[in-house]
Amino acid sequence: MERTLAIIKPDAVAAGHAGEIMAMYEKAGLRMAAMKKVHLTKKQAEGFYAVHRQRPFYKPLCRFMSSGPCILLVLTGEDAINRNRKLMGVTDSTKAAKGTIRARFGTDIQHNAVHGSDAPSTAAFEIGYFFNAFELF
Repeated sequence: MERTLAIIKPDAVAAGHAGEIMAMYEKAGLRMAAMKKVHLTKKQAEGFYAVHRQRPFYKPLCRFMSSGPCILLVLTGEDAINRNRKLMGVTDSTKAAKGTIRARFGTDIQHNAVHGSDAPSTAAFEIGYFFNAFELF
């Protein structure tokens, strides 16, 4: 069993799509090992996205991610990282395949409804950034 971090971003939470997105995870066979709703501070968002610090989208992304509540999830399942990435669709929602989360609920490259870990090492960092061992089931 593999773990991955998923975030339902502020745009999707504000639009009331969190329940539908979680249902899509479950329908795809991904199980929720942990979940919490948070409103990230700008500093927390900056730490989470620190790997992108030198990129032009870093500051707008951190502002967006701290603009409202989001839902943090640890998803588990066989090949969970790849399965979640396929379910999410490509980063730019306008180019995401029909039926993916981003195609259904995102509006552009930044307001794309969800985040998902891209590799086992990234997942380990991201899960540890938001959850401690006592919160994982």
